[in-house]
Amino acid sequence: MKYKKLEQTWRWYGPNDPVSLQDVKQAGATGIVTALHHIPHGEVWPLEDIRERKAIIEAAGLTWSVVESVPVHEAIKTRRHDAEHYLENYRISLRNLSQCGIKTVCYNFMPVLDWTRTQLDLQMADGSKALYFDWIDLAIFDLHILKRENAEADYNSSILKRANEKFATLNEAELQDLRINVLMGIPNEKEIELETLRASINEYAAIGTQGLKENLKFFLNAIAGVCTEEGIKMTIHPDDPPYPILGLPRIASTLEDFEYIINEVNQPFNGVCFCTGSLGA
Repeated sequence: MKYKKLEQTWRWYGPNDPVSLQDVKQAGATGIVTALHHIPHGEVWPLEDIRERKAIIEAAGLTWSVVESVPVHEAIKTRRHDAEHYLENYRISLRNLSQCGIKTVCYNFMPVLDWTRTQLDLQMADGSKALYFDWIDLAIFDLHILKRENAEADYNSSILKRANEKFATLNEAELQDLRINVLMGIPNEKEIELETLRASINEYAAIGTQGLKENLKFFLNAIAGVCTEEGIKMTIHPDDPPYPILGLPRIASTLEDFEYIINEVNQPFNGVCFCTGSLGA
């Protein structure tokens, strides 16, 4: 069996990314990890859009190595009555990617929010900036902005005390920034609305952790044929952060979670994205 060597890749958010492909190349990466962020969740990725993005990347002397990600529509995660429509769109998108030679697809199965941060521009000691997650700020959002029912039960007394103390010092602009940061979702997309989040929390409360696991199996089994035929590798991204937040279930956070995912759909296409940021949290 031939093993592919590890490749240095770079997450790139498309032509609007302030980091250019030449910057990426100069940094030493040879592969690009990107997605078609302009395509709404659940819609088919057209061949022409994939080819156009691939051509841009290859013109810079790089390779589109990984898709991160083809988003899984909420209708699939919740297994709504219209799930099959979005599953078929997903299968078509996978075939279109395969036709363009792109065979590795990262995805996640996190409810509602693809990732959660409380600050998007934390300045480090060297002047660089980073994304940041802080439990105190999340508790402020949960208790005082979202105002989720029984949210207090999800935090210990120390976090509750510090969150309430900090909340008393924040002005409206700072609270608005926190709201935007938590609801941001993924780059290049608009934040969701509070009412949408509240409704989704209630929906997932009814589904529960085991129900969400079953829905993931449903999704993987629905795309298994296409992945096998096309030689596509699917890699599930760990929950980010890998803890239950805002009353939403988590099913890709622990060793036991990943053993379940791999064993329940024990096929070569079904893999894990080893995101050290999430798994090391």
